[in-house]
Amino acid sequence: MAAKPPLLFILGPTASGKTALAMALSDRLNGELISADSAQVYRGLDIGAAKPTAAELVRWPHRLIDICEPDHHYSVAEFVADASAAIAEVSAAGKLPIVVGGSMLYARALLEGLSPLPAADPALRAELRERAAQLGWPALHAELAAVDPATAAQLHPNHGQRIERALEVYRLTGQPLSHWHRQSRAAAVASHYQTQQLLLMPSNRALLHRRIEQRFAAMMAAGFADEVAALYQRYRDSGDLPALRAAGYRQLWQHCRGELSRAEAVEQAIAATRQLAKRQLTWLRSWPGGVRLTVDAGERYLSSEEIFELALKSL
Repeated sequence: MAAKPPLLFILGPTASGKTALAMALSDRLNGELISADSAQVYRGLDIGAAKPTAAELVRWPHRLIDICEPDHHYSVAEFVADASAAIAEVSAAGKLPIVVGGSMLYARALLEGLSPLPAADPALRAELRERAAQLGWPALHAELAAVDPATAAQLHPNHGQRIERALEVYRLTGQPLSHWHRQSRAAAVASHYQTQQLLLMPSNRALLHRRIEQRFAAMMAAGFADEVAALYQRYRDSGDLPALRAAGYRQLWQHCRGELSRAEAVEQAIAATRQLAKRQLTWLRSWPGGVRLTVDAGERYLSSEEIFELALKSL
């Protein structure tokens, strides 16, 4: 059996040094970079999305940056399809695909695959809930066990939401949920590549928070408020923009609408970015596999060169 081609992931919270590490490793390992960032896919979101500079993108091209407009609902499924195609192209060219980013949902879906599951069916769900009200969820759990014993064995008899979904999938597709999960694993990139994962893990939360504050101040000095103002002028009548889910953009958008002062927007944006980092670290603490790189030492954050040397030793 032929050896699987290599694939490298570099994941970490915001402001942890992922991009600098990815660019350095790309040079050393003959790699090509693929972004896994839910904000960097959007054109016009540059400063606040912490995209590499124009000069850096010339020197280190990133795939999946600037691929759609801010009013497009770019989905996890689209990312998995686009990233899988990019990985295959880079690998076929004899280079190392390096996936770098902080969108953990994107990365997990790419690694583990997505099931082609049907959308919710409100009428069917109403029927299942009515039957559960009459018979109890344990009775529906028993029904599930008859058609999908693998899924039923993982669920408590009173876990109504998951029992409902499993029965819904079976009724809509004729196949048990466990079947679709097996299909998902077969499509995952981890099944086709020899994957390595570097997880950048700051241990000093206060130090990371200071880095976030410093980086946000640098973004504001670089014209982040003007960037959002330009987006506001273009999309002010477009309703809820998917791109505004990104920390910083939503708060400065509210400033453009007159709902927050500039100082309030900055304060709330920094708080939102801290919350984002907390969620990212929560993902990474329970991440399956990967090499965890501690990127600080006491009150000092490691330099880009130190993180690079640490990464090289772990590969």
